[in-house]
Amino acid sequence: MAQLYFYYSSMNAGKSTHLLQSSYNYQERGLTTAIYTAKIDDRFAQGKVASRLGIDADAFLFDDGSNLFNQITEKHQSKKLDCVLIDEAQFLSKEQVQQLTDIVDILHIPVLAYGIRTDFLGQTFSGSAALLAWADKLIELKTICHCGRKANFVIRRDANGKPVKGGEQVEVGGNERYEPLCRAHFKRLVWQ
Repeated sequence: MAQLYFYYSSMNAGKSTHLLQSSYNYQERGLTTAIYTAKIDDRFAQGKVASRLGIDADAFLFDDGSNLFNQITEKHQSKKLDCVLIDEAQFLSKEQVQQLTDIVDILHIPVLAYGIRTDFLGQTFSGSAALLAWADKLIELKTICHCGRKANFVIRRDANGKPVKGGEQVEVGGNERYEPLCRAHFKRLVWQ
């Protein structure tokens, strides 16, 4: 039975690596996958999901106007899909997460979505909130803070390395801008 999975974490927990490994596992068994990633995230290259470990795969792009149900239905009709994998799932809209539930419930294709739960201010992304509410399975991937505790938050740093305490929710960046932290260190740097 197909299900909607949400793999969530802070940054640097291996979400993209896990996604690429899952896709490889399907393909190794002769099954077909479709990988999607957010058009807004062009850090590596548009149309690529890349891991910090140096592995990557081609991906279809989604943005605010993408109808994922229609796109997947069309792909599935031309070649049977066995799994859909979504990277940067925090950038999905609520409507797109509803479309993912239709892919699972109507097309009977498993969907594995990977994303960050909260932004640099500790607020939930809309895509993540919908996935936390509607996914069949929630799986937390863990990384650690510099103190050794589980990092479940992320901070954004400015050009001088100072924690940012306001601004737009979405600003694409990697290790040069963001750092995973435990709640205690996050609170000290952002909420105080």
